[in-house]
Amino acid sequence: MINNDLLTLIYPAIFACLLIIFTHAPLGIEVIKRGIIFIDLAVAQIAGLGIITASIIFPNPSNIIIQVIALSFAMMSGLFFRKMEILIPKQLEAIIGTTFILASSIAILMVANNPHGAKELLNILSGEILFITWEKVIHHLPIYIFIMSIWFFKPIYRKGLGFYLLFALAITSSVQLVGVYVVFASLILPALASLDYKKPYIAAWTCGSISIIVGISLSIMFDMPTGPILVLSFLIITLMFLIVRKTLNS
Repeated sequence: MINNDLLTLIYPAIFACLLIIFTHAPLGIEVIKRGIIFIDLAVAQIAGLGIITASIIFPNPSNIIIQVIALSFAMMSGLFFRKMEILIPKQLEAIIGTTFILASSIAILMVANNPHGAKELLNILSGEILFITWEKVIHHLPIYIFIMSIWFFKPIYRKGLGFYLLFALAITSSVQLVGVYVVFASLILPALASLDYKKPYIAAWTCGSISIIVGISLSIMFDMPTGPILVLSFLIITLMFLIVRKTLNS
């Protein structure tokens, strides 16, 4: 059972996840259009590498230091991928996948001799979603507002380098809040569910929101890790959306 006291504690997590869905849906749809599915995993892992780097350089880094270093890593990856898109577009997806594996391997090596390294790496991958506080939400809220303001009111920046920089900015915050796995699921699966719908943004937002509510509820009810449960929730709800759409079309 989810009592009122527990619900109050998880309000920040629910709000943060819904905020991420609102931001990720249009970005994910653009990713699918461009055919660069694994860019979210690569940029998310590189941002995570930045977080690990910050914790190694600074024993107790502040949120600002973590944000600056992680964002620097993510932005550099965005610039790199944009350059590769111009130079060798046909090989871009292979480069993105290779970059993800490279960043993951470096991250493992960096925490290998750290007694708390395994836990730190796990947090970057699956997040600590139920421990999100209003302070963290307020810290990242202006970033998401900025991204969506640019996306909807300055659509020219959806193209070229602008897309990669906005994408890197969003991923940097999202990884810190929910981890790499949920970042990937929240970007790709709702966008996939929105295919062939007349209003794809609304379809993606709806799919993502339902996935968040169902996933967090199941995580609490069965006392299971929230990140993996959310990924499964995204997958199941996406499949349901695709089945409904196929049924309506037939």
